Amino acid sequence: MTAIRTRPPTGRPSWPLILIEGPEKSGKSWAAAQLSASEKVGQTYWLDLGEGAADEYGAIPGARYLVLEHDGTWASIMTQISAVRAEAIRASQAGEPPVVLVIDSMTAEWELLKDWVANRAKGSAANKKRLQEDPHAEIKAPFNLWNDATARHRRLMTLLMTFPGIVVTTARGKDVAAMDANGRPVEGSKEYKVEGHKTLSFDASVWIQLSRERPPMVIGARSVHAGIRPGVDKPQPMPDFTLEKLVFEALGCGVGQSEARQMTPAQAGSESPDLDDLSEIAIELLTLAEEASTIEDLTKCWKATGASLKAGQISQAEADHIARRIKALNAELSAGEAA
Repeated sequence: MTAIRTRPPTGRPSWPLILIEGPEKSGKSWAAAQLSASEKVGQTYWLDLGEGAADEYGAIPGARYLVLEHDGTWASIMTQISAVRAEAIRASQAGEPPVVLVIDSMTAEWELLKDWVANRAKGSAANKKRLQEDPHAEIKAPFNLWNDATARHRRLMTLLMTFPGIVVTTARGKDVAAMDANGRPVEGSKEYKVEGHKTLSFDASVWIQLSRERPPMVIGARSVHAGIRPGVDKPQPMPDFTLEKLVFEALGCGVGQSEARQMTPAQAGSESPDLDDLSEIAIELLTLAEEASTIEDLTKCWKATGASLKAGQISQAEADHIARRIKALNAELSAGEAA
């Protein structure tokens, strides 16, 4: 009988991934810089993408952030973010105030990825020929290139969503012409849009909208303490808004009482469909592998898998699937022993 693997929920609030959006000159970057002055946060790191506000806003009273240097390429940007995440993990394990990462802005991040798609599309043989015939020809990128861009964005968002500290992202928001089902503008109709990847507001745990005409609005918040129930609660105005009050008072976060958001990334794999219905013995062998704490335990599981295959208790596809998982777990245990 395969054991059910469970754990009780911690009940602790997760460190937030905050989206601050709004029109130009509405105070998005200013709010992020103000947070760095709080005594409740540790070191703040500022990643400037297409905004150029990082240096000047360092003059805000009390601001104490460091500007991350990069060369504008995706690899350089991701390297800096990964380095800050590693520092955030260290600070969290040491019981220090949370590291803060500011990305200003996610609108520019998605524009960078869209340009990457366009550049790759222009390099295809078919589009090169089209451009030779007409330098002004419209270039349409195939779906696989957009899928690549979305995959890059998803890797970045996974780092931010599981960041063991506070992440503040900015984006531009404005009213745009509403579109019909065929992508054509609807005359006289407007809709509000956050400029960035379409899932940006979904991934954020807190969504703040700033305006030059009205108080800041909490559009949505994934929180037991200050949650906004979709379809039930209206966006909440926050006249005395600061990021410090939002994080440490409204959301109830704090050192020793908050943790990184826990996520287990789905593993798509490439196994045969016949593995959708594993036999009970195959499930038991996989469970045995997952529970292995030493390489010796994995070796025993490997031998048991071979014996079960020889006895006809599991299929070759199931044996191959279990073997791949054992190999991956073996690499993880080996790396842990080396460290």
